Amino acid sequence: MRDAGGGIGPGVVKETAADLIIRGRVITVDPRRPRAEAVAVRDGRIAAVGAWSEVEGLCGAGTRVVDVGDGCVMPGFIEAHGHPTTEAIMLGRVVDIRPVTISDAASVIETIQRTIGERGADGAYFNGWDALLQEGLPRPTRAWLDELAPETPLVILHNSGHSAYFNTKAAQVAGVSRDTPDPEGASFERDVDGELTGVAYETAAVVRVMTPGVRLRGGLSGALAAECAQLNRAGVIACSDMAFNPASRHGLQRARDHGAITARLRLYEASTPQMASDSTPGAGDDLVRQIGIKLWADGSPWIGNIATSFPYLDTPQTRMLGLAPGHHGAMNYQRDEIARISEAYFGAGWQIACHAQGDVAIEAVLDAWEEMLERSPRRDHRMRLEHCGAMTPAQFERAARLGVACSIFIDHLWYWGDVLVDGLFGEKHGAHWARAGSAFRAGVRTSFHNDGGVTRIEPLRNMQVAVTRRSRSGRSLAPEECVSVEEAIRAQTIDAAYQLFMDDIVGSVEVGKYADLVVLSRDITSVPVEQIADVEVVATLLAGQVVSGEL
Repeated sequence: MRDAGGGIGPGVVKETAADLIIRGRVITVDPRRPRAEAVAVRDGRIAAVGAWSEVEGLCGAGTRVVDVGDGCVMPGFIEAHGHPTTEAIMLGRVVDIRPVTISDAASVIETIQRTIGERGADGAYFNGWDALLQEGLPRPTRAWLDELAPETPLVILHNSGHSAYFNTKAAQVAGVSRDTPDPEGASFERDVDGELTGVAYETAAVVRVMTPGVRLRGGLSGALAAECAQLNRAGVIACSDMAFNPASRHGLQRARDHGAITARLRLYEASTPQMASDSTPGAGDDLVRQIGIKLWADGSPWIGNIATSFPYLDTPQTRMLGLAPGHHGAMNYQRDEIARISEAYFGAGWQIACHAQGDVAIEAVLDAWEEMLERSPRRDHRMRLEHCGAMTPAQFERAARLGVACSIFIDHLWYWGDVLVDGLFGEKHGAHWARAGSAFRAGVRTSFHNDGGVTRIEPLRNMQVAVTRRSRSGRSLAPEECVSVEEAIRAQTIDAAYQLFMDDIVGSVEVGKYADLVVLSRDITSVPVEQIADVEVVATLLAGQVVSGEL
């Protein structure tokens, strides 16, 4: 990386000169001009992009010109399905035990025991339990948790985020008892006598038991600054917040006032029994804007509560999860309930995003949405299906006809690919998980994501996995569902921007859009596909300002 010098070009006046020109390989993601040699930035926007001969005229006395050498410039990456405020809050007191942080069961247990001793009555709260990847973990029954921590509130959030395990003391602190009613779309598991088993399923129940452990002792501003820095280090310049809590609105505004927000945020509130929001669709500006509502049709494959037409296998892994032979998961909401919730928010002008993993759940959502669109058509609604694990080719085609976009958790294949085939669903359904190829062939506007704290934010890994469909062990998973490098790039840039109603301002390197860019150490279209994830993020720019790395 080097400054290439400046100088006033022929006929260029000071007022029209660029603030910054980056010279090198430019992947624009603009079909009209896919490649360029330079991009000029003025006042935070892209002023020119093209051949060097077309851009050098914008060099002025104050223009900084940087040559990236063997690197390349691209639109900044977009995390289309994230949880930045939740993850920021979790950074406060919740201990990270995810498989990407702690790989073995013994270390997980040791970390839990040590933290209980350190925290005492303050409570011990954890995120990331995953018995499928951390082999050897016991079933976290309430009796076992009580034995570990008889006097300390103890809650362990599953890595999927769709269940949490809690002891008796934590239930008391959270005000949960056998008489506590199940929240809408969620539940507290009970035994045959009606006593709590110590398991909470789905967001409303999980939040109830986790809340005492995630109250920030400091302000939200610093936590959000750290979260945005993490996004920026991965080359991410925009992120959705899928389950934004309106109670965080004041803290978010304070963080913004302090300059802590260095990634554009698009907020989606979780649906509520009231089926109403105190905000309005589109409220905000180009940095922070509220655009949608999120609901959950089913749960997670890793805990057995996704609604599929096919059963789980009978294996040591499924028995460890407590699933009976021939187990089928169930939906959080039935089709009529999905229709009722969707119509209430859709009628108020909101974009709808629905978590749906199993093919049965996806079919129910598409049924509800098709009927809703027939009654209340809206051009350019951009409704979204989230994760889409067991979605079929026919369902992708149906989604395309309805104008429904899909955000795919492609990183599942890297971390859980072997478990999907050998432990949960077999070759037919496990290897074909996350059919990105089918999505693109159907014409669906498709994004890839990492889902907040479930895996690290790694857009380059997502692209590699989508192109190769190989797990960590090197196993090939339904290679007919591979996508091209160009399609993978679209899924992390312009198509993700489209899903967030941002494609008019970011997602491609075009004149007039914000200079939200990422500089990589190598051109990802020219490296071997197995090495895409190894390419380094050199610098990330938001509106032309470096927010991570060096330029």
